[in-house]
Amino acid sequence: MRIAGAALNQIPIDWTHNLRTIREAIEQAKESGVELLCLPELCLTGYGCEDLFLSDWLPESALAHLQQVRPWTHGICVVVGLPVRLNHRTFNTAAVLRDGEILGFAAKQFLANDGVHYEPRFFYPWPAGETTTVQWAGEEWTLGDMIFEHQGVKFGFEICEDAWRPDDVRPACRLVGRVDLIVNPSASHFAMSKTDVRYHLVTEASRTFNCTYLYANLLGNEAGRMIYDGEILVARNGHLLLRNQLMSFKEVDMECVDVDFTTEQVRADEIQPLPAPDEYRELNQALSLALFDYMRKARSRGFVLSLSGGADSVMCAVAVAELVRLGAAELGTAEFMRRSGCFTSEEIERLAGPATPTPDQNTPGPKDASHSEPSEQQLTINQQLTRRLLTCAYQGTVNSSDDTYNSAKELADSIGAVFYDWTIDDEVTGYVGKIQHALHRELTWKTDDLALQNIQARVRAPAIWLLANVQNCLLMTTSNRSEASVGYCTMDGDTAGSISPIAGVDKDFVKKWLRWAETELNYPALRHVNNLQPTAELRPLEDKQTDERDLMPYVLLNRIERLAFYDRLSPQQVFAVLREEEAATDPELLKTYVKRFYSLWSRNQWKRERYAPAFHLDDYNVDPRSWLRFPILSGGFTEELNEL
Repeated sequence: MRIAGAALNQIPIDWTHNLRTIREAIEQAKESGVELLCLPELCLTGYGCEDLFLSDWLPESALAHLQQVRPWTHGICVVVGLPVRLNHRTFNTAAVLRDGEILGFAAKQFLANDGVHYEPRFFYPWPAGETTTVQWAGEEWTLGDMIFEHQGVKFGFEICEDAWRPDDVRPACRLVGRVDLIVNPSASHFAMSKTDVRYHLVTEASRTFNCTYLYANLLGNEAGRMIYDGEILVARNGHLLLRNQLMSFKEVDMECVDVDFTTEQVRADEIQPLPAPDEYRELNQALSLALFDYMRKARSRGFVLSLSGGADSVMCAVAVAELVRLGAAELGTAEFMRRSGCFTSEEIERLAGPATPTPDQNTPGPKDASHSEPSEQQLTINQQLTRRLLTCAYQGTVNSSDDTYNSAKELADSIGAVFYDWTIDDEVTGYVGKIQHALHRELTWKTDDLALQNIQARVRAPAIWLLANVQNCLLMTTSNRSEASVGYCTMDGDTAGSISPIAGVDKDFVKKWLRWAETELNYPALRHVNNLQPTAELRPLEDKQTDERDLMPYVLLNRIERLAFYDRLSPQQVFAVLREEEAATDPELLKTYVKRFYSLWSRNQWKRERYAPAFHLDDYNVDPRSWLRFPILSGGFTEELNEL
């Protein structure tokens, strides 16, 4: 049987869009001779509908819209994910359709309730072994723990989280010997190196449960924070038969493979190799696709960035340039411009030409578009596209250095971004003068250090916001996760913005990624920032301010953060681990760092509550609206820190 998975780039409660991609996937599958097609979890409504799943009307509307899919399924068996509400309880289900009929609904038995997931808030888990009926417009179908059959092949379900449970309790353990195929429609969020975990999950399941395992994930930035890599996996008896290229810019990525269910043998030529994980490249592809989707789904016209020349703002600029490079390489220039929603038909014709073909959805571009080398002509076009999508401004003060200006200017010029340069000293002087007049005293660095630093960052916000508003663009804010943890940022200053793309990545990784991008992605202008020590440049230049002098070494900051809030250790436990790991470091200094981290963390929760939406890129983050909740007001670990 030729079986397939299709990764879909969906939008919550956008029925027109979601039905269109579902239909495209079915049509592509039919054209390719596919007999059974799996679409992702909750693809009809979108996975990120949040509390709308608790309403009566959304699941009812989903069931009504499912009827539109029925006539598209003649000659093929299709799995479609949607919520179903019964007796004031919502269930996460996968509908099986064939030849215009609904065969039934398989229901999810285990719900994700860790990290970024809060599924028990919206759904009820379905009890194993039980079934009920669903009624709509005079028709009735079975729903629950079900086994289906298509052309003599029996198949059952695990829906996303079902597969992440221990082997002795997950649904697959009860399907052994009863089915030939396990189908898994998923909405599994992206995190660096997670694809390697999924690969082992699927291949080991196919070996343990002696079956073929078909897995299909959502694709793209669906609802704002989560990114889905669109992974499609097919494994048989422990061998990988199919894996697609992740992070596609296509809205529909359909991949199929032939499986001989009459034998348990897998030929050597059927087995696919798995590329080694590369977190730098994974992050680049995820960040690029996330920004592209956020931009077009927010109906904005591009991005505006206060480009300081430091590591964080530079990484954000490169991410937009990579958005252009990767998107144009996969989709073709014309289709990329059309999909972005930022270009007129005249601009598309001028840059792409009237005869530029749109790649056939059935024919993928380069298997790894990030490795393709653009021609000189294409490079010029990419720079023009970047110029249209990214506007940067260097907002200097008397405390800014030539080093950061040169870093910002050369990078912006090399990628083609619009670059403005102005100073904000007059505005800073005006505000400082007002407060000095009100208080009848001079503000000095000795008595008012923090206030004088913050006013510079805050004064930068109004102009860059105005520029973004005038151009109908998203304002990017550039704080990273390390800064968010300790509040090393100015609210309504460098945190002002519509989207905070790298707030899920720690500062040490940002620095390493930029060194990788300089050579591997060929951005020679990054040599400036890669030779600089990270600095806010808010104190007088003679102070030689650096981030790590203000805080602590970033490597240690990240380690304390992970021990404290990923491993959930107490301050005393964190110190004990650090003493063992950092035997060469003075224990009193380690105590100072631990105390500083916990103190800064506690007093700055209110800042994390106010950050612009951030992408989830790592295996954890400090966003209280997705991964990590903490009280705004607390005792601040007073007793625990005193024990040190």
